[in-house]
Amino acid sequence: MTAASSPSPRPGRGWPVRYTPKLVSALREGYGLADLRADALAGLSVAIVALPLAMAIAIASGAEPRAGLVTAVVAGALISALGGSRHQIGGPTAAFVVVVFEVIATHGYDGLLLASLMAGAMLIAAGALRLGLFMKYVPQPVVLGFTAGIAVLIVSTQFGDLLGFPVFEGEANVVGRWRFYLGALGRIDPAAALLGALSLAAIVALRARFPRLPAFLIVAAGASLVVALGVIDAPTIGTRFGGVPRGLPRLAFPDISLDRMAALLPSAFTIAFLAGVESLLSAVVADGMTGRRHRSDCELIAQGVANMASACVGGLPATGAIARTATNIRAGARTPVSGILHSGFLLVFLLLAAPLADAAPLAVLAAILTAVALSMAEPRKVWLILRGAPLGDRLVFVVTFALTVFSDLTLAVQVGVVLAAILFMHRMAQAVEITHGESLAEAQDDDAPPQWRASLPPGVRAYTISGPLFYGAAGRVREVLGREAADAPAFVLSLRQTPVADITGAEALKELAEGLSKRRGALVILAGANPSVRAALAAAGLEEGPHVRFAATGEDAARIARAAAGGESDVKEA
Repeated sequence: MTAASSPSPRPGRGWPVRYTPKLVSALREGYGLADLRADALAGLSVAIVALPLAMAIAIASGAEPRAGLVTAVVAGALISALGGSRHQIGGPTAAFVVVVFEVIATHGYDGLLLASLMAGAMLIAAGALRLGLFMKYVPQPVVLGFTAGIAVLIVSTQFGDLLGFPVFEGEANVVGRWRFYLGALGRIDPAAALLGALSLAAIVALRARFPRLPAFLIVAAGASLVVALGVIDAPTIGTRFGGVPRGLPRLAFPDISLDRMAALLPSAFTIAFLAGVESLLSAVVADGMTGRRHRSDCELIAQGVANMASACVGGLPATGAIARTATNIRAGARTPVSGILHSGFLLVFLLLAAPLADAAPLAVLAAILTAVALSMAEPRKVWLILRGAPLGDRLVFVVTFALTVFSDLTLAVQVGVVLAAILFMHRMAQAVEITHGESLAEAQDDDAPPQWRASLPPGVRAYTISGPLFYGAAGRVREVLGREAADAPAFVLSLRQTPVADITGAEALKELAEGLSKRRGALVILAGANPSVRAALAAAGLEEGPHVRFAATGEDAARIARAAAGGESDVKEA
């Protein structure tokens, strides 16, 4: 039975099911030789894709290429073993390049390890607090603006190696980099530029024409062979970094102090945010491809453990990789064992064949990362949001993108989310409708039975509040209902179409009721409030009294209104 068709957990079993790794669930279903064969082939396919990519991401991040491989081995295995997605592949991703580069440049590599430890703890806490569901609700314009901005920054960092510019010197921001490139046009290495341009063109062509082939490895191997044979002389991993040493990952604990933790807190938050959002987006993509369902809180905890473990062996931050996860699924993976085997294959390379990477040209690794950045930018979605999205969504996207490129990544996320929240509140406030008339029939309360609409006495003012009564709509309630000036014996406020209310909206309604009742002596009847709205009103201090009554139904409200107008002596209270 697949996860998509499995029944819901029995009452009382939600907690253990929510935090049970998908590996455990898969093994409980039964695991045979055919499953192992399928997972091994898929794991090998993903390892072939991840091998050059992990080194390229590490180099672009300002780290040694071995750090990328170590991350893919340690974090990749833990994400698959402990995660809440059956097909998730974890490891270093291009989204972290700019963040990691800035942390290393400011706080050193030891600072990066501490920031990764802190981010891991944040992710574990987020999973334990069941925040996985909320992290998936980060608005699309924020995510798209942030990732498109990071893609621009990645291309800016790779442009020098891609086209044979001298080693970068200057301010490590996008303006400083392009100023340097423009000033160094006369010092381009033609051979390296030719190799980088051809490598990028070959990657794009292979991925478009033969999407199932490992384009990254094919191009990297071909370019390495060209350089090794002396056809083109270009900088390689060996010439710049002294090669990739063989051996197991080594422990590397960072120095921990409160002052350093405080300084690294914004960076740690950005790493945690990126790891959480990208991993859950990757899990959602995997669900769409397989028809299964992931466990978001379990996935966040796995990401946290993996990032802490990666930091302890000198690795980079890690998260779920959408492209590698999709490759895993297309290659026929059945369980998380494929992700563990992918890490195992990379470990074998690290132990036995790491020196082979020494001949890899930096230009081809830059081409690989540039191709990833171009895909990551999602130009089609950017075009759609700029062309057809509402003005507010376009504004959120542009602001998030601009802050990501020209200012600070953490600030971009914070401002983008706040702007999106303000936009959401505005839209929800606009959705609140307040209709009124001389009778409840004129208020268009469609749920009111016709037999009592006409029974309201003359002069009774009636309103219907449709939509959520929350703090964003409180001002609208005060504005519209506060203008009421009629000398009426009673006011009926129908809340049948008010699904929820918060304390600010309830306080606004309380002020309105007090104004109508105490200052004008009128009776205020609140009709049809559901239990949650009634609880919010009670929390705001709006209770039954001489001038305020609650009615469960419209018929009860009409009865109370007739009594207040003197038209009925035998009043049946709500």
